Amino acid sequence: MAAEPGLSSRQLSQWAKEAGFDLCGFARVEPIPREHLDSWFAAGHHAGLEWMREQAELRLDVTRLLPGAKTVMSLGCNYWREDEPSPIARYARGRDYHATMRDRLRALRRKLREHAPAVKDYGSVDANPVMEKVWAARAGLGYVGTNGCFITEAYGSWVLLAAVVLDVEVDAYAAGPALDRCGKCNLCITACPTDAIVSRKVVDANRCISFHTIENEGDFPEPIRAQVEGFAFGCDVCQTVCPLNDAPVLGGERFQPRPVSKLTALELAQLSPELYQLQVPGTPLGRAGFDGLRRNAAYVLGAARDANARPVLERLLHDASAHVREAARWALSRLDEVSVGRE
Repeated sequence: MAAEPGLSSRQLSQWAKEAGFDLCGFARVEPIPREHLDSWFAAGHHAGLEWMREQAELRLDVTRLLPGAKTVMSLGCNYWREDEPSPIARYARGRDYHATMRDRLRALRRKLREHAPAVKDYGSVDANPVMEKVWAARAGLGYVGTNGCFITEAYGSWVLLAAVVLDVEVDAYAAGPALDRCGKCNLCITACPTDAIVSRKVVDANRCISFHTIENEGDFPEPIRAQVEGFAFGCDVCQTVCPLNDAPVLGGERFQPRPVSKLTALELAQLSPELYQLQVPGTPLGRAGFDGLRRNAAYVLGAARDANARPVLERLLHDASAHVREAARWALSRLDEVSVGRE
């Protein structure tokens, strides 16, 4: 069956809104220049994310994912919710955003198949080899900011992205890229606790707290350990200091924080398997796992030199996980330094 001759961008945008997306835009399929990605890999900024290098060709050319691709439909959701301070990054405090975004993608794609059954599509939410930020910028939804986050005019950088690749053209595409409003501001660069933003729009994952608290399965590097105070899963510093986030807009109920976001670092360090199973599954925190969360929390307590944590850290010295034991050992050494200094 031949593909549809074209689709209405206005109709598709309406379906996207009905499915729960806050932003929608369209970009023509053209290859992504490889220079920036290649230089990022060459500099080793991808840290342990070797799978990203292995999927580079797919990321740069969506026709490898969907032969005959003509259009990328870029989608975004505002996830900001007002809540109490937490050692968990704001995006990870509620239901796993992958599930929320996939639910919305399924609703959108059902509508598409109902009205245009000949159209082939490929959907992506973060985990697929699609450069969502590049396509969202091409679709006019915003731009990649100095901190490497995607920044929109309506919602700042408190957005999650998805994309649907289509094998047909639409009747209207973005007129051009959105205005880069970062200007000469470098607040995110100077505020980053680990100097992970090595230049404008370039983040070195080796130095990034988000990488180590989420993706790193081993021990934290020495230069990172003392800087993780307050960040047991992810990090929001570069977004919190951004002036373009000064007027956040309340996001939908699907992003409402769950009880686990109320736990302190000390409480996370003491997680029992039973409490973990009760509160963590179905949230992004499952990415770190039971041992990873407790390891992270131990580093946080050590970075803060929290004397109240000593009994918990001493128990963790005998934990079954070697990485939890190492984090506890380091944290206790930090507390001991304070004790010696007071003598």
